[in-house]
Amino acid sequence: MDLEIYNDDNLIDQDRENWVKDIVQFTFNKLDLKDNTQLSIHFVTKDKIHEINKEYRDTDRATDVISFAINDGEDSLDYLEEQIPDLPVDLGDLFISVEIVDEHAKDYEHSFDRELGYTIVHGILHLNGYDHIKPDEEKVMIGLQEKILSAYGLEK
Repeated sequence: MDLEIYNDDNLIDQDRENWVKDIVQFTFNKLDLKDNTQLSIHFVTKDKIHEINKEYRDTDRATDVISFAINDGEDSLDYLEEQIPDLPVDLGDLFISVEIVDEHAKDYEHSFDRELGYTIVHGILHLNGYDHIKPDEEKVMIGLQEKILSAYGLEK
């Protein structure tokens, strides 16, 4: 796994950053992703994620996580990956608002770690093509998400 963490405003401490690396690796293992899979996680403020959401998703509000997948839909890299088997797989970028995660943890009466883990796993699943728009898709995605979180020790 090649994980880049951008924490420019020091929104999480070093211990939590190490924990993030651990849950990402755990999730990668559960999803059976290649060892050379790449991912970037950006920890941002509530104002910054609001700005990103407005600019890129035309949604004028803050949210907990925004995912930008590299290999999404018609521009698939499958052909290239078949030709070059060792080509690193770049999933894309996750932008996570630590403030919104904290608000959600309080609202849902979860620990901060449970909510952050939920947000990270949720974002990684989106980057791997999972969605929750249709009820049948939601059942699959949320089921897998809860299975990963429970196996990691972050039950509801």
